[in-house]
Amino acid sequence: MNGLSSSLEEVMAMTTTADRLDCDLVVIPPFTLIERACAASKGSKLLIGAQDCHAQKSGAFTGDVSADMLLDAGAKFVILGHSERRTEHGETDALVSAKAATAIQSGLVAIICVGETQGERDANQTLAVIERQLAGSAPETATSANTVVAYEPVWAIGTGRVPTVAQIAEVHLAIHAALKKRFGDDGGSVSVLYGGSVKPSNAESIFAIEYVDGALVGGASLKASDFSAIAEALNA
Repeated sequence: MNGLSSSLEEVMAMTTTADRLDCDLVVIPPFTLIERACAASKGSKLLIGAQDCHAQKSGAFTGDVSADMLLDAGAKFVILGHSERRTEHGETDALVSAKAATAIQSGLVAIICVGETQGERDANQTLAVIERQLAGSAPETATSANTVVAYEPVWAIGTGRVPTVAQIAEVHLAIHAALKKRFGDDGGSVSVLYGGSVKPSNAESIFAIEYVDGALVGGASLKASDFSAIAEALNA
């Protein structure tokens, strides 16, 4: 829950970076700022996304936001299955898949998150957990054009702890292989992001890892200067 009207200054600052670099730069504000963020970035290459959506296209779901509403507000992407949604709201793989299917049908790009807890990693279950989440969370309609996968080790989010290069490489290779096995060559073209304490000081080394196509940035995205520095590392 970050982002008030004052945050729009950071969004505007990021438009310059987005226009200069040869990569997709997406800002994902809270629902309350989506429309204003779209207005602030109008005319630039900066893209705007949302942090969640409902699994149904419409209905009596007070307090929820549909994919069509997000699209109508100007969003192009939506994060689904973030570890905090899975933990705090009890979201299952099946629910994430339903949300992703609806988002894709509405015309949004679904950013599907997967990741293991510290306990699961300690029990050597990381790859099994990732493959299970991926199989259950990615809908049959997923393609490289409408889906992005983000690997976010739960134990690294907001902690300052970052997996080793070998650990990140192992998981990203497994995700790439699983997507290609299920969806064919197009599945192998799905972008896979890394998320978990990404910051300017470690971005370059993370982006050098095979099958790491970008980053899902948390705390460092709140400052345009830090977010821009990370984007610069990807574009290097």
